[in-house]
Amino acid sequence: MAIRTRRYRTGRIETHVRCAGRDDGDVLLLVHGNASSSVFFDELIEAVAGDFRVIAPDLRGYGESEPRPIDARRGMRDFADDIAALVDSLGLASDANIRLLGWSMGAGVVMQYAIDHPTRVRSLVLESPLSPFGFGGTKDVAGSLCWPDRAGSGGGAANPEYVRRLAQKDRSDESPFSPRSVMNSFYFKPPFRVPPDREEELVSSVLAMRIGEGFYPGGLQPSENWPGVAPGVDGINNAMAPGYCDLSAFARISPRPPVLWLRGDDDQIVADFSLLDFGSLGQLGAVPGWPGAEVFPPQPMVSQMRSLLDRYAEAGGSYREVVIADSGHSPHLEQPEAFVSALRAFL
Repeated sequence: MAIRTRRYRTGRIETHVRCAGRDDGDVLLLVHGNASSSVFFDELIEAVAGDFRVIAPDLRGYGESEPRPIDARRGMRDFADDIAALVDSLGLASDANIRLLGWSMGAGVVMQYAIDHPTRVRSLVLESPLSPFGFGGTKDVAGSLCWPDRAGSGGGAANPEYVRRLAQKDRSDESPFSPRSVMNSFYFKPPFRVPPDREEELVSSVLAMRIGEGFYPGGLQPSENWPGVAPGVDGINNAMAPGYCDLSAFARISPRPPVLWLRGDDDQIVADFSLLDFGSLGQLGAVPGWPGAEVFPPQPMVSQMRSLLDRYAEAGGSYREVVIADSGHSPHLEQPEAFVSALRAFL
């Protein structure tokens, strides 16, 4: 089924949307992650558009949507409020009308949307979800901070060489820090690669992300605590810093839509030993001065999400965790048959 693209001017931003399916069909809204866009969902859109009205927006600062700056102090709410404005503009805001699927950071966005609009959500799918306490700087399933100033998270956690190559629109694979190399090494479980033409589309999507003040990765503050950087107040990586990003209220929402949690068995980005987390890198000796596991262990990202969803279930909600074999951070691309099968069974 053909994918259409449209632009919607809401009360907040102009949002670029990929969509397919019947306009009168049940709605499935897809929310992408960091350093990507709705383009990453094309195969999934085509797979489910026969059954649903699929809507996949580009978030602010990504893809072709309006690049409004991100106030990190609101956590995921700039994005969640943009989604709410789009839903209103499309006339879809009636109770329990929308199924939501969020991938990676996008899972944090749909969880924030559910916290703020629980009656509007029919079901939630969390693919490789961001920890409910953000990325970096926490050390147990309760999300306790490693340092009071949240050092080790936020804009300063981004690799500066990767940021430089993003800004230069580097399409090469000459460096492990080029956007193409990072995508193929971390978004997917090597040696998986999408076909060459598709890879060019995905690299273009990553490079379309807005770089600079208010966007990726966001500012930083110097810290006396290891590893020497703490979150600033703007940009996407700071919006995912603990304290700003806190989705723990999801356990208490009412009503409680059913949740499907899908993740790859070999995810290197969101894991209890993430290779992009300072705690893991310090333990491996890749970042000098690591203060040890008592002070700054690898963030238990998967365990933090499971703990939150267990509390959600204890409060009367329900969730199912599905681990997809031989997959990394993007099972909808790496193992599409297993992913769509689990998704269809749930929806």
